Amino acid sequence: MTATGARNAPDVVDVVALGESMVTFLPSRPGRLADVPSFDRGIGGAESNVACVLAAAGHTARWVGRVGADGFGDHLVEAIGGYGVDVSHVRRDPRRPTGIYFRTAGDRSTDAHEVAYYRAGSAASAMSPAGVDLDALRAGRVLHLSGITAALSSGCLDLLRELTAPRPGRPLISFDVNHRPGLWRDTRGPEVLLDLARGADLVFVGEDEAEEAWGITGGPTRIRQALPEPQTLVVKQGARGAVAFRHPAGSRAAGAARVGADGTPQAPGSATNPRPAPAPAPAPATFEPALHVDVVATTGAGDAFAAGFLSATLRDLPVRDRLRHGHLTAAAALTAPGDLAAPPARAHADRLAALDDTAWGTLRLGPGWTRADEHEGPEKEARTP
Repeated sequence: MTATGARNAPDVVDVVALGESMVTFLPSRPGRLADVPSFDRGIGGAESNVACVLAAAGHTARWVGRVGADGFGDHLVEAIGGYGVDVSHVRRDPRRPTGIYFRTAGDRSTDAHEVAYYRAGSAASAMSPAGVDLDALRAGRVLHLSGITAALSSGCLDLLRELTAPRPGRPLISFDVNHRPGLWRDTRGPEVLLDLARGADLVFVGEDEAEEAWGITGGPTRIRQALPEPQTLVVKQGARGAVAFRHPAGSRAAGAARVGADGTPQAPGSATNPRPAPAPAPAPATFEPALHVDVVATTGAGDAFAAGFLSATLRDLPVRDRLRHGHLTAAAALTAPGDLAAPPARAHADRLAALDDTAWGTLRLGPGWTRADEHEGPEKEARTP
């Protein structure tokens, strides 16, 4: 398997994203949900967010999901399609509703942050291998998934297991762990997520997330030791930065490596045995510090980071630049309200990603930075924090 799936096959798009998207209601002012008088409607969903950002960045993207045959479902399909995302394979469910949620304006890492989900029994929870177009899902250079989908229902988990199973010719499987303890109906969640991650080619996980889900401490290298199978592992370290581990050039990704010479799939490491055999050789690691950002809201920043990294991956940029594009796209989300923010123009992002280490380290970005004149030099944007 190459860095991404086939480029020139008929009907192949750059990225296919599978998952639940919901209508989100954003507060008109700060405060408790009980005190907020009104809300503005938006859209939110980890996987569809990635598809929207990638489409806005100039890639071809498809979102596959399931929504109710209701007004909220209409809004989601129209809004996501408005970003240029292909929504022709979204199924409509006449019996189940579209999920919605309300949230406060505070940082989700604080105790003051509140989210009220109304997604139990949603249309998306009825997804299964038999209920989606598997060919449409696999018709991308990259197939982006997340652990949120696995938590929605047994059918959704079966679907993710089908898509992460080893098979010849599959697209590059991107998997964002997205551990959400409140979504799981039992204690199997961490083991399931570890097993799914082992079947992916590219995995995104937060350092704090790995500790919460799997009890792994000691930094990114310890996480890589517990998760050696993916060709690329990105460990996010919040405001500090991110580390990318990649197997040496020429080694195969997890999915390809688990298909025997006779084409017979070989079983991945089991989640019931969370200490797999060590990788045959140490994987090179690349660390890239995060940017200094004047934060407006944190929601959607992780999805934006994944989109930026995937965009650079599709362009076959060096690992350092993939991380920098992840940071830049996350900065666009951090400096705007809502779950979705327009990414910087490609030339603008490329210019910033090419800064030397000193200039990158002093760059500070605030609201509106993505609209900066492309012809302004870095000195117009950078200042010492």
